[in-house]
Amino acid sequence: MIALGAGIATGMGIGANATAVLITRGLAETTRLAVAMGADEATLAGLAGLGDLVATCSSPLSRNYAFGAHLVRGLSVEQAAAATRRTTEGVRSAEAVLDLAHAHGVEMPITRVVVALLNEKISLEEATAALMQRPLKPER
Repeated sequence: MIALGAGIATGMGIGANATAVLITRGLAETTRLAVAMGADEATLAGLAGLGDLVATCSSPLSRNYAFGAHLVRGLSVEQAAAATRRTTEGVRSAEAVLDLAHAHGVEMPITRVVVALLNEKISLEEATAALMQRPLKPER
């Protein structure tokens, strides 16, 4: 979900700093869920967490990043899936991840917004505003 958001953010031209905020907050929410499910927090600070986010959130070769970029170009979810031409695990697992978060009592605002966007309940502009206008607070 974080790479989908990064592809959208980059495509909308919100800038490197704002994209960095999205990725940082994405790491925090991913870590919260992983820890709630029994993972060691330090694992997410390494290649399995931060390393994966850096790769998937900054490369046009990332399927999820590319999917987000296709949405910004005006493609529907179905058209973006066809244009990506590969399985985008973020799209397929978004609702399941949100269900896991709810089951474990974990707040995942980026995932929630991405799910709403994929289900066409909010527009790209509303999604961007929801993600970028969150109040500042510790990202733990």
